Amino acid sequence: MSGKVREEHKDQIERWANYVREHPYEWKSKLKPFIDGQIIMARRFYSKLAETSEGMEKIKLLRNLNS
Repeated sequence: MSGKVREEHKDQIERWANYVREHPYEWKSKLKPFIDGQIIMARRFYSKLAETSEGMEKIKLLRNLNS
């Protein structure tokens, strides 16, 4: 990453951290739909991958990477 991108990323993290600190109960409702969407997309991906001829083998390899 370039220095400018890193700095912007750092600024974004600081803004989010401040928001979480200042809104301890509200931030979860903003993040939950995003996290839920990520989980749904991952499940769809694995379901579609499992339907392919070599999909289950690829899933096993991916799971072994996380071990």
